[in-house]
Amino acid sequence: MKMKKNDGGGGGANWMDTYGDMVTLLLCFFVLLYSMSTVDENKWKALVQSFNPDAIVDQTSIPEGVSGPLAELPSSSALEDAAQAQLQAEQDEVDNAMEQLYQALLQYIQDSGKNIELTKGDGVVYVNFDDTVFFEGEEYTILPEGQETLNVVCGVLDQAAPYIDELRVMGHTAQATLERPNYVRTDRFLSSNRATETTVYIQEHCSLDPSRIISEGYGQHRPIVPNDDANRAKNRRVEMTISGKNVLNQMGDSIERYEDLRNGVTRGAASSESPSSGQSNAEGQERG
Repeated sequence: MKMKKNDGGGGGANWMDTYGDMVTLLLCFFVLLYSMSTVDENKWKALVQSFNPDAIVDQTSIPEGVSGPLAELPSSSALEDAAQAQLQAEQDEVDNAMEQLYQALLQYIQDSGKNIELTKGDGVVYVNFDDTVFFEGEEYTILPEGQETLNVVCGVLDQAAPYIDELRVMGHTAQATLERPNYVRTDRFLSSNRATETTVYIQEHCSLDPSRIISEGYGQHRPIVPNDDANRAKNRRVEMTISGKNVLNQMGDSIERYEDLRNGVTRGAASSESPSSGQSNAEGQERG
């Protein structure tokens, strides 16, 4: 008689396969948990930035309970403080360079006895040259004596060039008579040409970035004393304002502000008001 097959289920040990798979998965799970208990700093950064390339990993992004080098990373506020401290150190370096520039010019004036007026403001050095040091009357060709003075000025500017934001050269004339103003074309051209000749000489003999050198002619319209016979010579002058960079100014330096203005870009408010150029109350001797 043919025996019937047992249909009650075969392979009595098949359940062990499922059990073994489950144990293996549990082992992998606990190994993974253990590996996450100590995070490698570089691997954690790589993991975070793989999801967000622009992410900045700081202490606030470390998983709770994580210990080790990653937990000691500086917070975002600490990074901001460090950046601000770096900017302040750079500003101190600029201020020190401008102070040395001022002292060097002051020493030259004292040693040479030149009739040059020198004052210092907040980040700005102001120089007022007697026009007879540079030019003959009604002329704008620089005299040898003026070239000698400018050679010294250029040497001083070279030392401070990386820290200078802007050098502004300003030419002025005096009203010839009290009864009527100067002829406009002659007046404007004379002051502008004197400022331009001075600017050209500086650019040819100084390493300062030419984009930071500006020449301006004001004609007779910014006198510093009454325009009578006794004082008129003081109004015929060439001035310079040398401005140091303001690293802390969020609006940038003079070139950056120009580019922003040209491109219609608005930055944050300036950290401090920039000093007005060319202002001085120092008294000068009669010149001209």
